[in-house]
Amino acid sequence: MPHVTIKHFPHPLTPAQEERLLTRLTAAVREAFDVEDGVVSIALHPVEPEAWDERVYRPEIAGQREFVRKTPTY
Repeated sequence: MPHVTIKHFPHPLTPAQEERLLTRLTAAVREAFDVEDGVVSIALHPVEPEAWDERVYRPEIAGQREFVRKTPTY
């Protein structure tokens, strides 16, 4: 606890970019929840653009507005 899942359009990250992303996210989550690094897990889940509405937007953004803390502008 806690676990963060990032769903995104497929986009290649270099190992350095991925490490930087994971380091910064871990630090932010660790600080916000007052936990140690070792309990934070992060998943990167690519979703094809043509599947975004069905697999992400409708069920997880529009369908769960009470949990969404930052809404997209699209």
